[in-house]
Amino acid sequence: MMDPWLWLGLAILLSYTIEAITGFGSIVIALSLGAILLPIPELLPMLVPLNVFMSGYLTWKHRQHVDWRLLLTLILPLMVAGTLAGYVLTPWLGASSLRILFGLLVVWFAGKELWRLLGGHVAKPHGLMTSRVITFGAGITHGLFASGGPLLVYALAGIQLDKSRTRATLLTVWFTLNLTLSTLYLFDGSLAASAGRLVWYLPLLVVGVMVGEFLHHRLNENRFRIAVYGVLLVTGLLLILRA
Repeated sequence: MMDPWLWLGLAILLSYTIEAITGFGSIVIALSLGAILLPIPELLPMLVPLNVFMSGYLTWKHRQHVDWRLLLTLILPLMVAGTLAGYVLTPWLGASSLRILFGLLVVWFAGKELWRLLGGHVAKPHGLMTSRVITFGAGITHGLFASGGPLLVYALAGIQLDKSRTRATLLTVWFTLNLTLSTLYLFDGSLAASAGRLVWYLPLLVVGVMVGEFLHHRLNENRFRIAVYGVLLVTGLLLILRA
C-alpha cells in the first residue's frame, strides 16, 4: 500500500491544482482523498494552515471587493460561533463517526452540484432565518472538517452578489476561520506535532497553483467541474463504506 503521507502530498498537489483551475475546494478535495488512508484529526492541522497562506494572499489581493456588510452582519458571527462549536465537538466524535459524517457531507455536496450542472437547475433563495440556521451549520462543519464551504454556499443561495464580490467575501471567511482554527491547533499542540510535515508540503501548494494557472484557460471548466464532482462523489461513498 502507498505510504499515507506520500498519498496526502499527492492529494494536496491535486487539490490546489484544481482550486487554481476552478476556484474552489482545496481542503474538501485534499481531506476527502487524504481521509481514505489517514484519520481526519491528523490531517486538519496540516491542511488548514496551508490554506491560510493561499486564502490570506488572495484576501489581501481582492480586499476592495469584499461585501463587509454581509460578512460582518450575517456570515462571520454565525460561522465563527459554529466553528468553535465544531472544534469543541471533535474530541467527542470517534474517527469512524467523523469519517462517516464527512463522507455524507461530500456525497451531498458533490451530488447537489452534479444535479445542478447536468440538469441546469438554478438555486432558490432561502428565508433569512433559514439562511442563518444553515450558516451556523456551515460553521459547525468547518470546525469539524474545515469544510464549511458547501453549506455556506447553499445558505447564501439567492443572495445577489456579483462574481468578484462573492469570491472576495468567501475568501475573507476562509482566511478568518482557518486562521482561527490554526491558532486553536497551535494551543492544543497539534500544529506543532504537524509542523515537520507541513514545511515539506508548502512547495506543493505553490506548484499546484502554478500548474492550475497554466491549465485554467486550456480546459473546459464546466466539464472539468463535472469530473471533479464525480470523483468527490465516489470518494465520499468510499469514506462512508470504509468507516
